[in-house]
Amino acid sequence: MSDTSQGEPGSAQHILHLVSSGAATSRADLVRELGLAPSTVSLRVQELVAAGVLTESGEGASRGGRRPRLLRVRAQGGVALAADLGSHHARLGVVGLDGTVLDAVDLSHDITVGPEPAVDWLCGQVTELAARQREAGRTVRALGVGFPGPVKPGEGRVLSPSRMPGWHRYPLRDVLAERLGLPVTVENDATMMAVGEHRAARPDLDHMVVVKAGRGIGSGIISAGRPHDGANGCAGDISHVRVEAAQDRPCSCGNIGCLETVASGAALMRELAGQGVEVASTTELLQLVADGDPQATTLVRTAGRHIGTVLSVVVNFFNPQVVALGGALAAAEPLVAAVRGVLYERCLPLATADLEITTTVTGPDAGLLGAGLTALRHNLPTAPVPQEESAPA
Repeated sequence: MSDTSQGEPGSAQHILHLVSSGAATSRADLVRELGLAPSTVSLRVQELVAAGVLTESGEGASRGGRRPRLLRVRAQGGVALAADLGSHHARLGVVGLDGTVLDAVDLSHDITVGPEPAVDWLCGQVTELAARQREAGRTVRALGVGFPGPVKPGEGRVLSPSRMPGWHRYPLRDVLAERLGLPVTVENDATMMAVGEHRAARPDLDHMVVVKAGRGIGSGIISAGRPHDGANGCAGDISHVRVEAAQDRPCSCGNIGCLETVASGAALMRELAGQGVEVASTTELLQLVADGDPQATTLVRTAGRHIGTVLSVVVNFFNPQVVALGGALAAAEPLVAAVRGVLYERCLPLATADLEITTTVTGPDAGLLGAGLTALRHNLPTAPVPQEESAPA
């Protein structure tokens, strides 16, 4: 599993996570949370302050002694550029150490044409974005990318993405790092959406499933507070689970009867076209639903039931605290309601007793947040913590 979480106990990544989530507001809080000696914690805090990542000022409430100085993530301590890629679109932006998203923009681009033109386009966009940040006085630390397909954990290499010939085994992370002269992380887009939702909106939860329902379908998993990639980076790929309703429909993965063939945005647009209703994008599809079009509404509701059927197995098996729906189709209330209904209908009562079924709080920025925060946490000061200085039990 790639390390896209808060880092090892006592690491810069872990300390930053505790401060940014509000779990620790002072050195004394960090000592209690980490179980390390005060001298060790002070050394790591000083490194982060010197690196411009944390600030320490003001005074907190006293617990019987001197008032502690308050730790905060420094908004100008550095940013990551972030790209949340889809097969036919991209959302680019900037993510600060405090989880702020800046300069976000949605752009159309077809990455299914192959890696070389896609990389050329992305490098051009990222270079312009980086230049604007430097003009604004921000330190650009890294680039984080969410890619719409399996990514080899720890390598940033694309593996067997359906609908994208030419991308198999493409070393996207290394190519981008060499072209841009920046540290780069590349992870699956749905996993990055789950990380963004977890970090920014639900850091207190340990077990989550976040579904990205747009032109395609995917899901990201948070297990024991960490993103779960699986052995080869395809954990959570519900898109190619076979469903009865798909029957013998051929899928881009080479199999037949996959969920994607009946419940993705692309599948719904094809179905509408077969009924004589032409829509060019999921945005137009959603507008039809918002206007009460019976054909579009029925299709979206049925897609929700298909997604819910697959997720019912996931919920029974994994027992998450939250199932959060994101992506363009999550804006369609009939789809969300259908997913919720099927889960309550098909899952074990114990699995749904405390289950929250909802939409993402972070909305379209979930993927940017996940990619940006992951890149930042991989590129902070990482001096080792002296093990012999752990606090006594």
